[in-house]
Amino acid sequence: MRAPLRWVLWDVKDTLLRVRASVGEQYCKEAERLGLSLSHEEVNAAFRQAYRHYSSRYPNYGITQGLDGQSWWMGVVQDTFSRCRVQDPALLKTLAHNLYHNFSNAENWEVFPDSKKALESCSSLGLKLGVVSNFDSRLEGILRVCGLLSHFSFLKTSEEAGVAKPNTAIFHQALQKCGVPAANVAHIGDHYVNDYLTSRSVGIQGFLLDRKNEHNQHDVPKEHRLSSLVELPSRLQQQVD
Repeated sequence: MRAPLRWVLWDVKDTLLRVRASVGEQYCKEAERLGLSLSHEEVNAAFRQAYRHYSSRYPNYGITQGLDGQSWWMGVVQDTFSRCRVQDPALLKTLAHNLYHNFSNAENWEVFPDSKKALESCSSLGLKLGVVSNFDSRLEGILRVCGLLSHFSFLKTSEEAGVAKPNTAIFHQALQKCGVPAANVAHIGDHYVNDYLTSRSVGIQGFLLDRKNEHNQHDVPKEHRLSSLVELPSRLQQQVD
């Protein structure tokens, strides 16, 4: 007999909310405010290169190398604009500072239409909710301004945990917070490896959210797939005492 469900853990970005406009658009908007004229396409391409470089050289915000989320992201922003031929150190620093703080604002994030109802439905089933997210320390503030924070008993970010998904240690830290065995916990996320495979590897009941029907992995049975969070409460209800 399957263990009764007690907790639901959530990924955040691209599961509950998403960036409202492309990075190129948002970076160009701030650059324009400071007198620069750059194309969205150029900035998007530069950002992808800078992000890949920093992620490879300083994984998980460079926590083990003396960085933190803010210094890591400011480095990514400055590297992005440097690749677009912006050379003034003071201007690069101002852009990085402003954009880091801009992404804490609600207007830069879009909560998916099914998110709040799904969270409320899970709580009404008597389930406790937590977050396990590859995110920096801004997450609490972002969830607050987006009206989602009150649903959660705890947040476990990769910056705070010192490890990022797919490292299973972040899920073990979350399970300690839950205070119940993994079999009593579910996890919802949009990433096949980070969310689905990693949560299931530690015994958590992982569900893969596939809003755009993009995941074609054959080892994800249909009962583990969600095309919308609307489908979630009925799946979980079967597993609650």
